[in-house]
Amino acid sequence: MTAAITAAWAIALVAVGVASVTGILPPDTRWWLWTCAAGLCMGLFGLWYVPRLKNSRARAAARRSLPPGQASGQFSAEPSSESRDSGSKTVSSTETPGSSTRS
Repeated sequence: MTAAITAAWAIALVAVGVASVTGILPPDTRWWLWTCAAGLCMGLFGLWYVPRLKNSRARAAARRSLPPGQASGQFSAEPSSESRDSGSKTVSSTETPGSSTRS
């Protein structure tokens, strides 16, 4: 889609440029040249930027889907020594059998 719109701005720039040079375009409407040039420049920037944005998002998603020890490409055979404590003061029913956590 970006390529099609960029091509349309390029065609418009050529058409307005030819109309300006041949005198068909009045002098007070020559600002259209700058409009077409700006559209073409933004389209070229989009063609450069969008693939890089997609690639960086794909890399970030791939990093998020890996386990913590494998994010750097190293695989660990040892279990993680990180604490699973979430900071909650609630006692789970598996830690205190027979008692309820409801008040």
